[in-house]
Amino acid sequence: MMAARAAGRSGTLLAAVLAVFSVAVPGPARADYPDKPITIVVPFPPGGATDILARLLGQKLSDAVKQPVLVDNKAGATGAIGLTYVARSAPDGYTLAIATASSLAANPAVSKVPFDPVKDFAPIGIIALEPMGLAVHPSVKAGSVRELIALAKAKPGGLNMASFGTGSVSHLTGELFNSLAGTKMTHVPYKGAAPATADLVAGQVDLMFNSISVFIAPAKAGKLRLIATAGSARSAVLPDLPTVAESGLPGFDAGTWHAFIGPAGMAPDSVALLSREFGRALNLPDVKDRIASMSLEPQGMTPAQLSATLQRDAAKWKRIVTEAGIKLE
Repeated sequence: MMAARAAGRSGTLLAAVLAVFSVAVPGPARADYPDKPITIVVPFPPGGATDILARLLGQKLSDAVKQPVLVDNKAGATGAIGLTYVARSAPDGYTLAIATASSLAANPAVSKVPFDPVKDFAPIGIIALEPMGLAVHPSVKAGSVRELIALAKAKPGGLNMASFGTGSVSHLTGELFNSLAGTKMTHVPYKGAAPATADLVAGQVDLMFNSISVFIAPAKAGKLRLIATAGSARSAVLPDLPTVAESGLPGFDAGTWHAFIGPAGMAPDSVALLSREFGRALNLPDVKDRIASMSLEPQGMTPAQLSATLQRDAAKWKRIVTEAGIKLE
């Protein structure tokens, strides 16, 4: 009797262990993958850069694998609604997402999202970088990063720093600036880049970190002053614009990116196929031209490179959130 009970317990334990491994271990590769439509979830409304990239690269993937690639917009909560849906989907390679640094690395640092940005997704690859710039209203008496730092230190809390939302890369890049420069600029969050930029142009706020593409037209019209780019290297879009790092704040490096991901547990061969085909698409002349027209820089990073970038950025933004005393929402 006792032996039978022990055997029963052993069987139950074995079943539990096997159940755990069936979830944790990547699924087997399928020689016929893909043999049905693939869906790319865009965690933002239609019409933005992320949506355009999903449709552009999705069509090229469809052409390559001879299967329909559908785009499904699931917007809300700074991308968390769409990404949660993908994290909970079957890891069979038929449900993917296009994520950004804001939605996958920055937002989880300030919001209680129902997913782990590193553990709950299979990285496929970064497809484009979106250079960020630092712009000030012309009334701000600062034509360089050094002058802006001096002005901010002379009047702590006196400069208003717009962003396109609390927890966005725009917001946290500003907090990174405060941390490294020893300044205290007042954060003013908006519900999107458009209203924030409109108020910056109108002089309702003093400065903002945002995509360079957003600033180019008003800067050319003299309505804004672009003083630096936020990345570690100068942007190919505006090569004469110095970086924040070379303009008086060594070590400053911030920006956003667009990347394809899937649910954790995807078969490595499926991930490799997707990464390879997206990489090939990025080398097509029409794709290059379309991405350049959006002031983005094509990348074609591998899954390993995306994984390393995500871990680095997630750790960086979490540190900045802690240092700035930003409370989790």
